[in-house]
Amino acid sequence: MRSIKSPVRAALFILTTVLGAALLPFAARGDSPELKISYSLATLSGSRGHEEDQGDLWARIRAGFKLPESDPRLTRVHEQAFVNRPAYLERAVQRSRLYLFHIVEEVEKRGMPMEIALLPMIESAFNPQALSPMKASGLWQFIPSTGKIYGLEQNAWYDGRRDVLQATRAALDYLENLHGMFGDWELALAAYNCGEGCVARAQGRARGNDYVSIKLPAETRNYVPKLVAVRNIIQDPERFGLKLDPIADEAYFMQVNLSRPMEARQAAKLAEMNLDEFLSLNPAFQRRVIYADARSTLLLPADRVESFQFNLNRQGADKQLQTYAARQGESAHGIASRFGVSLDWLKEYNPLNLHKGKVAKPQTLVVPVAGATNVPASSPVAVTRAPARVKTAQVDKKPATRTHTVRKGDTLSRVAKLYNVKVADIRRWNDNAEPLMPGSKLIIES
Repeated sequence: MRSIKSPVRAALFILTTVLGAALLPFAARGDSPELKISYSLATLSGSRGHEEDQGDLWARIRAGFKLPESDPRLTRVHEQAFVNRPAYLERAVQRSRLYLFHIVEEVEKRGMPMEIALLPMIESAFNPQALSPMKASGLWQFIPSTGKIYGLEQNAWYDGRRDVLQATRAALDYLENLHGMFGDWELALAAYNCGEGCVARAQGRARGNDYVSIKLPAETRNYVPKLVAVRNIIQDPERFGLKLDPIADEAYFMQVNLSRPMEARQAAKLAEMNLDEFLSLNPAFQRRVIYADARSTLLLPADRVESFQFNLNRQGADKQLQTYAARQGESAHGIASRFGVSLDWLKEYNPLNLHKGKVAKPQTLVVPVAGATNVPASSPVAVTRAPARVKTAQVDKKPATRTHTVRKGDTLSRVAKLYNVKVADIRRWNDNAEPLMPGSKLIIES
């Protein structure tokens, strides 16, 4: 597993990385992206008194187990089910290696039973892209409505239910609230599965109030024993004929904040990672573009941040993205042509809201920086204009011009072909080039 070796070395890594970012020149490129690095996600918890050898995260998890085994019969059933499906357990454990340190840190900070850190094992098998038939999504399987209650934004760009950090925060908030409501962690977990109303009604029908005394739906009745079964296997895997490879008790990832949007493909390349690995840490972005309401934040393995920073600074403006404020009525095809991409590219990377090929209402789009010209002042970022044409000693007069009257059915491509000029030049010569209106006049230089 990629990782830095200890909190001390992690701190040195952060210090050198941040200082490097401050001292590295941007090669005289004023448009190079600003890179900010935060380590708040993987706290350097000196309070635990860890030495240079960080040890095994599983040992730390075991030390925090607190839940009772209230239904031994069902627990044995689920233990056997997991033992009979070793490939399932192995895949879930392998996926968990990316997220467990962060989850354990957050569970420990709140003083919650450490079994809760294993809850994604039965919710999603630690697959952040998991989607249930009931539309529950992410590691913690939030349905849309509960996700919104706990601050998980969901839009065409981004689904916070799949955000590793935000969904973990929301799940622990929810469980804490449920524990406050019922005063018992087993009941809180049951309510996480079937809803607080479900558990409250079951309590009202029963003589007792504890988990084993109330009548719950079959899935919820099995929910806590299933988690306890996972706990027991993690507690003593050898008893079940299984083996757990160690996980270093240290941060796997760091957070990087960018000043510009970026394609996931490009970010993975800059970090020298494959795309699947990158998306495992950044699954919340719907269109594989790191952009959500002008917030460009991504997670990277701790030992990939330095490579990412170096490659990003070296890249400069090449392949960068920017935001563009599209006006109502603008032609989608015209926007694509203006920024040198296909209409399919524009649709793939943007949640376009179109009516008859035109922008239905003002919206912010993501477009490439390279080749962007004549972007209106409303664009949130500065753009590089096309360089002025150089005059020679022999040519010192205005170019000859022609006027084209736009007819019904004319397109910029058709007009450009008619006069043997480029579409981009027609746009540069004419402020009224888009949208084309029959009867309007276009200046054509020769």
